[in-house]
Amino acid sequence: MIPEPIHAVLVRYSLLTAFALAGALTWAGHILAEKVFRGRIHGSAIAILAGLVLSAIGGIATGGKQGIADIPIFSGMALLGGAMLRDLAIVSTAFGARLEELRGGGLIGAISLLLGLFVSFATGGAVAWVFGYRDAVSITTIGAGAATYIVGPVTGTALGAGPELLALSVAAGLVKAILVMVATPFVASAIGLDNPRSAMIFGGLMGTNSGVMAGLAATDPRLVPYGAMTATFYTGLGCLLGPSVFFLIIRTLTG
Repeated sequence: MIPEPIHAVLVRYSLLTAFALAGALTWAGHILAEKVFRGRIHGSAIAILAGLVLSAIGGIATGGKQGIADIPIFSGMALLGGAMLRDLAIVSTAFGARLEELRGGGLIGAISLLLGLFVSFATGGAVAWVFGYRDAVSITTIGAGAATYIVGPVTGTALGAGPELLALSVAAGLVKAILVMVATPFVASAIGLDNPRSAMIFGGLMGTNSGVMAGLAATDPRLVPYGAMTATFYTGLGCLLGPSVFFLIIRTLTG
């Protein structure tokens, strides 16, 4: 049990408590990634998975609808994990990319971005259909989550999707990120992933920033900036197309 004076301070400054918890999870995730998984799984993916587990525990323990944020001491997680700070992080990431650098990838780089988005979205949407989702908002949200665990929540929030759909979209993106980061070193030689150009194409096709960066780091650290660059554009483009073009296509197909 936490002493009452300390508990009162943590509740009063709940946002700072949330930052401290997120920082601790991230720190622990990177330690586990380095010491236990030897770089095969990125620390951010471990931290995200731990956050999902804590959210489930919080929801079960309190019977609430905001996961761990329903526990008073962690109420600041509702703001820290809310749409405002999430969208701020996405915008700040987009500002770090330069269009001139993307042009260096040539036409094949642009094609890889579009192809990666459409294939990921179509795959996620098909899985959603198989599991019984028939409305355009649900299919679009889960399909966008299959692109990345950032594009999914952004798309779902824009379309008014419920929290369970947002959670599914995050889970879909997390599974993809882990698969990419684990599989990349094993398939790199077979797909010619050994130069900056192929790394840019790979980042455009896969899209998930953490998965691409961790996978390339385990393959050849010199390739990380190139894959990360197109993966960043992938995220921004996905956030643009998800609630607009993709949603209109799905709404047309589902009637």
